[in-house]
Amino acid sequence: MFEMFNLSFMVMAFWATLIMGLLLSYLGIHVIGRGIVFVDLALGQISSLGVAFSQFTHIGEEWLPIVFTLVGAVLLSLIHIEDKRLRLEAIIGIIYVVAAATTVLVISKTPHGEADIQEVLFGTLLATSSSELLKLGIVFSVLAILHIAFSKHIFRITECMEAGDIANFGVKERAWNFFFYLSIGLAIVYAVRIGGVMPVFAYLVVPAVSAVLVARRTWIIITITLFNSVIAGFIGLWFSYTFDFPAGPSIVAIFGVICLGAAIMRYIQKKTVTNNQT
Repeated sequence: MFEMFNLSFMVMAFWATLIMGLLLSYLGIHVIGRGIVFVDLALGQISSLGVAFSQFTHIGEEWLPIVFTLVGAVLLSLIHIEDKRLRLEAIIGIIYVVAAATTVLVISKTPHGEADIQEVLFGTLLATSSSELLKLGIVFSVLAILHIAFSKHIFRITECMEAGDIANFGVKERAWNFFFYLSIGLAIVYAVRIGGVMPVFAYLVVPAVSAVLVARRTWIIITITLFNSVIAGFIGLWFSYTFDFPAGPSIVAIFGVICLGAAIMRYIQKKTVTNNQT
């Protein structure tokens, strides 16, 4: 199972999944708690739109996706739904599908349209360069340090949103909410360049959902979430190496297996509790 690490590009790919996975899955705990699952998918797609636009215009390949993503993060953080018949997820879903369609339209006009679409969706993990890995490591390390330092404030906002207590949000609360959107936007824009939209979305959602299914305490949820991200990256790359499958889809598929396993464990737990009560 470890023979894949004899190849340098597999080592680079594993480090990329490790760096991406740990921070993205942690951020996913807040995404799930706040009920804004579509936000990460929408931001990932907006980032991809920036990549597509830079490829189409041949300008700003480094900075244009960042600008697109940060503008998207600002706009998403400012959305406030007053009509009780509407949900935030619905509005974000519209933004996602429009950004996805626009991305396909723009990429279809580039010289390598179909290949570029595949790259945007599932990334180029096995072609990760040392310079890309260094950038990813620096950005994600800074974001991780900030989230550790301000974890108390960020978790407080998440708990308020989870309880539906956002009507009395003041300037301070909205500022912390904006910081979260800004940080997740930066994380996504650098992760999508390597991992692609679908694996990044999987890292943000599946580890946290799987942990929530089987645990209740926050520290246990965090531990299981981080473990899920590491094991999915490792097994996904091994599966890709062993059976000659693309790396991105392989990791997403393994995440599906993990989530299914967590759902089965949740069912067994409920059945056990029910049987003990009777």
